Amino acid sequence: MRFVVWFLSLLTVFCPAECGNVLVWYTEGSHWINLKIVLETLIDRGHNVTVLVPDAALFMKAKESDRFSFQHFSVSTSAQDMQDFLDELLHFSVYEMDQLNLLQIQMKFYKLASKHQDMSISHCDGILKSPELMDKLRNGKFDVVLSDPIYPCSDIVAEELNVPLVFTLRFSIAHAVERMCGQIPAPPSFVPGSMSKLTDKMRRPTSYCEMMGKADIWLIRTYWDFEFPRPFLPNFKYVGGLHCTPDMEEFVQSSGDDGIVVFSLGSMIDKMPKETSNMIASALAQIPQKVLWRYGGEKPDTLAENTRIYKWIPQNDLLGHPKTRAFITHGGTNGIYEAIYHGVPMVGIPLFGDQSDNLVHMKAKGAALSMDNIKTTQPQDLVDGLNAVINDPSYKENAMRLSRIHHDRPVKPLDESVFWIEFVMRNKGAKHLRVEAHNLTWYQYHCLDVFAFLITVLTLVLYAVFKMCKFFIMRCCFSSKRKSKKE
Repeated sequence: MRFVVWFLSLLTVFCPAECGNVLVWYTEGSHWINLKIVLETLIDRGHNVTVLVPDAALFMKAKESDRFSFQHFSVSTSAQDMQDFLDELLHFSVYEMDQLNLLQIQMKFYKLASKHQDMSISHCDGILKSPELMDKLRNGKFDVVLSDPIYPCSDIVAEELNVPLVFTLRFSIAHAVERMCGQIPAPPSFVPGSMSKLTDKMRRPTSYCEMMGKADIWLIRTYWDFEFPRPFLPNFKYVGGLHCTPDMEEFVQSSGDDGIVVFSLGSMIDKMPKETSNMIASALAQIPQKVLWRYGGEKPDTLAENTRIYKWIPQNDLLGHPKTRAFITHGGTNGIYEAIYHGVPMVGIPLFGDQSDNLVHMKAKGAALSMDNIKTTQPQDLVDGLNAVINDPSYKENAMRLSRIHHDRPVKPLDESVFWIEFVMRNKGAKHLRVEAHNLTWYQYHCLDVFAFLITVLTLVLYAVFKMCKFFIMRCCFSSKRKSKKE
């Protein structure tokens, strides 16, 4: 009997698929939070995971898990440089952009893009220009490279190592990378570009991509509970919500009949101007619900008894509590998916990046209201928004409808993500899922060469017909004139 138990326990150690070696390109912030869930599951299934970490990383810490094998590499930029860049980007997006004209915005974007490019090149050089590290990676015999393409260079490393590449991402600006490099169809007539703040009901409509186009699988961190309907390709897998877990009923013991409101502006907003925090606190004081607010800044002067401030809250567990009535969010994809998972209506205060666009999606689906931005929001705007989503049953009904759609799928998003990563490892890639469009020029993709040929042939035929008609008409007319002259 003991032998049987020992043997069965031993069987559970072995993963159902052939265990492989996974190399993970570095990423930051919420991107790392999403990726960690996938990596933990891969490790549970017996795979070896090696994570590339620059010495200037802000969120990726080697101490946070002894299950990953962290491979450090040196970069010329410092962690303070990274933090200064993020602070500058955040301040510009939230407080400066609305005050600038289009030319000034473009110049600022160019300046920020140049800084981002310099840091990206620093990370590329830290690996590609290190012979010792590249030799170590080649000797690692990796089966796949897993990467979020918002942090460049993983495609070049995968090419150098001759290893299949799997992307996991939420979006790129205007979906440019997915469209131009992944060749996913995105007709501008009804597929809005990311960060455009448009819905699917619209009124108006390199070599870099060749490298990124070699990715075998694209794991898109959204699902059809969030996205507008659109065409997609076999190697694009929508796995939104993979980080969500079931709720914890006992966390909030009692909150009264009015329930609670969960409030978080994400991990990047730890502090805000005092007038802004006072504005928010004065608005929260006017609602009957209790509010749990994640905030690490100075305590607002207008903070009421119904609001408690915490430096950290178990956000997913609180959203799953039956007393939760609404979620005040900045519109980050992780928070939105936790709200969808539990069917909680939202009030959005977008800050920067894709957040306004995410909230447009939720507003279009009837599960959220959104403020214009944190700088122009007045206390009464926030109060009216909260009262609307809490007291109007349509918001809760729509949130629950999205939750049902999210859960009613044949495979859990985390399982699907892991399956496709293992699929690429087992089959040494997934080139059979890539469309031939990767090998076509832009004019071949749109069949312009075919149209040009057909138009040329048609023009020649019409010209020949015209010349023949002209010849016969001239001959007939000439013959008639000769006959009349003879008579």
